[in-house]
Amino acid sequence: MSSIFTKIVNREIPAYIVAEDENYLAFLDINPLAKAHTLVIPKKEVDYIFDLDDESLAGLWIFAKKVAKAIDKYMEGEAIRTGVAVVGLEVPHAHIHLVPIKNITDIDFTRPKLKFSYEELQNIAEGIKKFVVL
Repeated sequence: MSSIFTKIVNREIPAYIVAEDENYLAFLDINPLAKAHTLVIPKKEVDYIFDLDDESLAGLWIFAKKVAKAIDKYMEGEAIRTGVAVVGLEVPHAHIHLVPIKNITDIDFTRPKLKFSYEELQNIAEGIKKFVVL
């Protein structure tokens, strides 16, 4: 059975996409820890990030770096930098969390998640897209 992320890749369900190329996809987390919390995934469905072949793993991190730099620019003045987490338990599809942070507690996954409206999420995604350079 396809993961929810594969369904996003295949456009079977909607997502707030901020960047995409032939191998990777970045979209807003719908249960974010912070404004602009973004997930970066390989389009190829692999459960455990360290089961990706070396080329795909390296490509995923390079793609994530480009998205993180766009988030940094978008969140300038609201966050110090973009934090990174790989948990790998929530969805059986390798993914990287990019979370704008001011301090280490901002990336605590036990914190309550934020809620944004459709319009707010769309505006955030469009704002990040403006800074993405692939």
